Amino acid sequence: MRLSSKLSRYFQIGAGVAGFMMLACAMSSAQQFQVTNHWKVPGQARWDYLTVDPVAHLLYLTHGDSVEAIDVNTGKIVGSVTGLKGVHGVALDPGGQQGYISDGADNSVVIFDRQSFAIKQKITAGTNPDGIAYDPSTATVWAFNGRSKNATVIDTKTKTIVATVALPGKPEFPAADGKGVVFANIEDMNEIVRIDATTHAITATWKLKGCESPSGLAMDTAGRRLFSVCDGKVMAVTNADTGGLVATVPIGDGPDAVAYDARRKLVFSSNGDGTLTVIKQKSADKYDVLQNVTTQKSARTLALDSASGSIFLAAGDFGPPPAATADNPHPRPQSIPGSFVVLVVKAK
Repeated sequence: MRLSSKLSRYFQIGAGVAGFMMLACAMSSAQQFQVTNHWKVPGQARWDYLTVDPVAHLLYLTHGDSVEAIDVNTGKIVGSVTGLKGVHGVALDPGGQQGYISDGADNSVVIFDRQSFAIKQKITAGTNPDGIAYDPSTATVWAFNGRSKNATVIDTKTKTIVATVALPGKPEFPAADGKGVVFANIEDMNEIVRIDATTHAITATWKLKGCESPSGLAMDTAGRRLFSVCDGKVMAVTNADTGGLVATVPIGDGPDAVAYDARRKLVFSSNGDGTLTVIKQKSADKYDVLQNVTTQKSARTLALDSASGSIFLAAGDFGPPPAATADNPHPRPQSIPGSFVVLVVKAK
């Protein structure tokens, strides 16, 4: 989870009136997105990743020491997984029966029932499991441990750990291609690693040129492209087979998540500065920014509903940070109770 930074500008008006008119016409003809709803969520504004189950029409929202399941049509909370310590992400199996939560503060992966929302099992992972993904080719869940710099691989049939994969640095978000390969951003090394999901061996490590501190990661599995959102207001597009950088795209400041809509050929970057960058995939190697939607400062994580095309973002308001101490020299700002909200973004 990252703190928001200063709001950035993305478009500079050209010197001539003709240039301005061309830009206005291009934007008006493009599909436009807007915030259509705000769903209040009780409790403190503490959150990380969001995940959508497009079949059950549920949004799983990590929320401090719990995970809320929200009906994507009504915005109502229909269930909660409680008794957790400090959650980061949720991975779902395709059978619709079980979910997997990375509980970073507990150093565990929590298995829960998606009908009753009851905890079924806890599996000890590495230190601070954060990003988490399900690989359908091997029926395994991969939890990427930020502090121990490794990945815990769990067999979803036996509910046991089958491997621990050492990584070259601090991992952020992963992505699986469904064909036996798992990728992950390595934040402190500005890299992507490629891992064989069967042998659990790292098969490649690729530098992300021009990309600082990559966080969110998404994939176009058909086109074999990886999307890493980075500090410096840039998204890097990488060839998933060769590791070559094929494009860089301007995005907002302070991103922490990215989603790819395969049906509509769109990429979304949620930025902590209060914008959602909408990018059109013209081809595997060509990308145009369609819009920077005004959302809310701190709305830096998102989830895509692949069925409807809707985007959900979490946000909250924060007061000034407490005074620094010797034990905590860089304290985080305190969340304002009652300010936690899920923003719904849809195309007009």
